[in-house]
Amino acid sequence: MHTLDKRIFAVLFLSIFATVTGVGIVVPLLPVYARDLGASGLYIGLIFGAFALSRTVFLPYFGRLSDRKGRKPFIVIGLLCYSLISIAFIWSSDVESLIFLRFVQGIASAMIMPVAQAYVGDITPAGQEGFSMGLFHMSIFCGLSLGPLAGGALKDWIDLDAAFAAMGALALVGFLLSLAFLPPRQQEAGVTRAAQPLAWRRLVSDRVIAGLFCYRFAYTAAIGIIWGFLPVFADVEFSLTSSSIGVLVMLGVLVSGLMQTPMGWLADRLNRTAMVVAGGLVAAAAVFLFQRAEGFADLFVANLVFGIGGGISMPSLMAIAVLKGNHTDSMGSVMALLTMAHSLGMAGGALSAGLVMDLFELRQAFLIGAVVIVAGVAAFAL
Repeated sequence: MHTLDKRIFAVLFLSIFATVTGVGIVVPLLPVYARDLGASGLYIGLIFGAFALSRTVFLPYFGRLSDRKGRKPFIVIGLLCYSLISIAFIWSSDVESLIFLRFVQGIASAMIMPVAQAYVGDITPAGQEGFSMGLFHMSIFCGLSLGPLAGGALKDWIDLDAAFAAMGALALVGFLLSLAFLPPRQQEAGVTRAAQPLAWRRLVSDRVIAGLFCYRFAYTAAIGIIWGFLPVFADVEFSLTSSSIGVLVMLGVLVSGLMQTPMGWLADRLNRTAMVVAGGLVAAAAVFLFQRAEGFADLFVANLVFGIGGGISMPSLMAIAVLKGNHTDSMGSVMALLTMAHSLGMAGGALSAGLVMDLFELRQAFLIGAVVIVAGVAAFAL
C-alpha cells in the first residue's frame, strides 16, 4: 500500500486554501454590492448563477481532459486566470459586468477545484479515503470561513476594491505555489497509469454516482440560498454590519472545516452512507431554523447547526467518490460530476431564492432549501 505524498498534498492544500480564502472574502459582499447598484433579487441570483452555469458547462471537459493529460497544467492555468479576473472586478461598475466576470471566473474555477480533488484522490492510500479527503477539504472550509470575516473587515475599514485586490493576490499565491512545487505532469500517478477513463455514459448511469450527485446538488442548493441571500436578509431584516454578516457566513463553514478531519477518520471506520444521511438531516433542520430566525442569535445557531451537518456528511461523501474514481480510472471525471452537482445546486438555490425574494418573502426561500435537502437525502439513500 502506497503512502500519501505529503509534499504534493501540502502544495495542493495551501494553493486551494489561499484561493478559496480569496473567494470567501468577496462572496458575502457581492449581494449587497449588487443591490446597491440597483440589482433585483433575480439579478443577484444571476450573479451567483452565472458562475455556476459556466463552471457546470466546462467541468466535464476539464475533468475528463485532466484524466488524460495530467492535473498540473489545469491547476496552474486556472489559478493564474482566477488572479487576473479577480483584479478585473475592481473596474466593474454595473450589474451586467459583475455577471460577465462571474461567468468567466466560473470557467477558471472549472479548471481548479475538481482537478485538485482528483489529484488528492490519485495520491490517497487505500482505506484512508475519508481521512485524506476530509483533511484536504479543511483547506476549502477554513478558507471560506476566514474569507468572509476578512472581507467584512476590509470593506468596513478600507473599501470593496481592497477586498477584490486581496482575492486576486491570494489566487496569485496559489498559482506560484503550484507552478513551483507540483511535479511535472509526466510524473503524476494518473498519467503513468495505462488504463483509459470510463465512458461518460457508464459513469452517469452508475447508481452510486447518481446518489452522490443528488445529495451534493441538494446540499449545495441550500448553500446557494444561504450565501446568496443571508447577507441581504441580515441587512434588511436586522440591519447587521458587514463584519457581523461576515461572522455569520464564516461560522457554518468554519465548523464544517474543523469537523472534516475527525469525521473523515470516522468515515474510514463507520458506515459512510449512514453518515451522509445523518449529516444531511441535520443540515435540513438548520436551514429550517433560518426561516424562523428573529435576530443575530438565531442566525448564529442556524449557521452553527448547518456547519455540523456538512461536517458529518461531506467527508463520507467524498470518500465514496474517491473509491468510485479509483475503480473506474476516472477520478477527474467523477470529481467533475460532483462539482457539476455543486455548481447546479448553487445556481438553482440562488436563482430560486431570488425569485422568492421578488415574488413573496425572502424568509420562505430557506424553507424551500430545507425541503430540497430532505429530498436529496432520500434520493441518496435510495
